[in-house]
Amino acid sequence: MNSTDIELILDGLSKRYINPKTELIHKNPFELLIATILSAQCTDVRVNKVTPQLFNKYKDVTGFAMADQGILEQDIKSTGFFRNKARMIIECSRKLISDNNGVVPNEMDKLITLPGVGRKTASVILAAGFGIPAIAVDTHVIRLSNRIGLVTVKDPEKIEQRLKELIPQDKWIFFSMSIVLHGRQICKARKPLCSDCIIFKSCNYGFKGRVSDPFKNPFAGV
Repeated sequence: MNSTDIELILDGLSKRYINPKTELIHKNPFELLIATILSAQCTDVRVNKVTPQLFNKYKDVTGFAMADQGILEQDIKSTGFFRNKARMIIECSRKLISDNNGVVPNEMDKLITLPGVGRKTASVILAAGFGIPAIAVDTHVIRLSNRIGLVTVKDPEKIEQRLKELIPQDKWIFFSMSIVLHGRQICKARKPLCSDCIIFKSCNYGFKGRVSDPFKNPFAGV
């Protein structure tokens, strides 16, 4: 794709998603960090049902660092994989206290050293928590980037690198947030709503990708 195609895609998305934001409810970067860890293999809707009580109970990084793992597991059980998530949240909180005075860092290199934090989570924190340009590559971004024709790979880090080459840096946050919303609302895994898609004319799937679309099968791994 050339720069004109990219501009058309960004322009189309901007008409539908005026001010896209993460759907995870949070008041600060630390709450966003916890919510993002909980969102692994879980919907934002479910996480948002759990976090209000959770943040009221544990208050801050010290509260989570001192949490009893068994009790925390029960508090977050409905988000799935609760044992691993509880352990990661406690370890992450303790590392924040020991290494960064309890403050969530705003640098990728430091964020990815935290337990439970990979590049996707770190990118969410940078973009949504600090307003620092980043592109978080989740399953929606993987699916849509391939369908649209921006990339032809499924590896998250390679997709992130390629998207950063294609998308102007001042649009990284907008693209990352809007494309996730587009994946949830329109370009769904099982049945993309092409007739409602504002970027359909710029999308490979609409013209030549239907037969070979690797995401046409709802059970195809991403």
